[in-house]
Amino acid sequence: MDSLLPTSIYPKPQFFIAIIFLPAKISKSFLWELMTFDDLLNLVSSAKVPDICADSRLVKAGGVFVAITGTIFDGHDFIDRAAARGAKYIVADKRGAKYEIPGTGCEIILVEDSAQSAAILAQASRGNPASKLTNLAVTGTNGKTTVAYLVRSVVQKAGPKCGLVGTIVYDTGLASYQADLTTPDCFAIADRQQQMVKAGSKYMVIEASSHALAQNRLAGIKFKAAAFTNLAGDHLDYHKTKAEYLNAKTKLFSSLSTDAAAVLNKQSPEAKQVAQKTNAKILWYAIDEPADIVAHIESMDINGTAFVLEYSGQSSIVNRQSSIVTTSLLGRYNVSNHLAAAGLCLAAGFDLETVAAGLSALKAVPGRMEKLDREGVSVFIDYAHSDDALENALSALKTFCRGTLIVVFGCGGDRDRTKRPRMAGVAEKLAGFVIVTSDNPRTERPADIISEVVAGFENPDSQTLIVEPDRKKAIELAIKTAAKEDIVLIAGKGHEDYQLIGTQKFDFCDKAVAVECLNKRLQSSE
Repeated sequence: MDSLLPTSIYPKPQFFIAIIFLPAKISKSFLWELMTFDDLLNLVSSAKVPDICADSRLVKAGGVFVAITGTIFDGHDFIDRAAARGAKYIVADKRGAKYEIPGTGCEIILVEDSAQSAAILAQASRGNPASKLTNLAVTGTNGKTTVAYLVRSVVQKAGPKCGLVGTIVYDTGLASYQADLTTPDCFAIADRQQQMVKAGSKYMVIEASSHALAQNRLAGIKFKAAAFTNLAGDHLDYHKTKAEYLNAKTKLFSSLSTDAAAVLNKQSPEAKQVAQKTNAKILWYAIDEPADIVAHIESMDINGTAFVLEYSGQSSIVNRQSSIVTTSLLGRYNVSNHLAAAGLCLAAGFDLETVAAGLSALKAVPGRMEKLDREGVSVFIDYAHSDDALENALSALKTFCRGTLIVVFGCGGDRDRTKRPRMAGVAEKLAGFVIVTSDNPRTERPADIISEVVAGFENPDSQTLIVEPDRKKAIELAIKTAAKEDIVLIAGKGHEDYQLIGTQKFDFCDKAVAVECLNKRLQSSE
């Protein structure tokens, strides 16, 4: 990988600089070309690296401020503040710049895409840590976290260190950080990769969210392989249409080089569209269908799954290899997640036996069908917060449930509202008893969110449906009323240890509440 690698992956924007000597609105008559983008990259790659940021409040004297147009704020509105704080270089987007620059000696670099430029500069300023790692990525509506954990399990079982960036944690090997975004900004990614390199990691696996891909946060990183799990109805508050949502996911694959691999779910209809947009070698995966990577399920119960993992290195039946995987992760959809992880690891050069051993070694993923057992009642904590994910979780548990399947769920506020009635429909169809509660209401009224959920029930007056807005009371009710051999699914928040109400963040953990309730239940029965 070249030290200034991004230029070979993304079209290099054309840059030119204007020096402002007096407070004034910039016009084209004041602009002339002073340096190329390579000059700027050389500058930030030098021993005396100027500080680079995209937040005007963090600007340091002599630093670089990159004005990025975000979903809520436009960085171009804060160029004046960055200049006032002493920014020497300002990178602005030609399409969105307003160019009101007070002060003197501030150099303006105009680019086609300032978000992409920020990612490239972030890598260059930190010694291009991405070039020192084998980078693997996974995207899709569901399964990203599980796939990432499985990949890390395989790599670590084989011996090398593997950094992980995803929904739950940013683990660099030197430190572990609680994640605030599935995919953080480009500066945070570069910082974490730099730590991975210092820790001796050879690999990184990252969850690539649709928001991050749309905003070019991963520009400047060459991926050895990327996997696509599926596409379901979610995030339409941001992407507006499912087509735009898919286009964002597809950007990961259109950026892959010809020596990379695209690991695609043959059983996802949208994967065919992804395949048309990539120049990478394609590895198709499927359950019980012809593909490059195939799983044949041998057994499945509430304690886990065993399946035969088959792989053909040259897509030839003659050369097909096989190995057994035993996993405690439940459900057919998790077998599919295993195949995505297997594809990434095989593309990275690991042999099939090593992959199977690493997949089998992972015992659990925090908040992903996490099982709690007490006195015959099984409680599962799962992050399912879309109708597709909820259907996967309930369908898996329904297969094993000998009593009543009870589900507790809600929907997040200030997020895609279209999925609320759909989640109700799934719960009503698959669960024997439904408790609708609050999730992270954020700035919406919980009652309004719940009303939109309940509108999706065919029979909202059913005796098997209860509305309890207090999430703790809802969990307590589910566990208290569960009979022996019933299964309780608490869906929506998974690993999260907080609840967002209004603009405040409160301590709240589904698992902790459930454990407390189970312990009380056990004590009362003694």
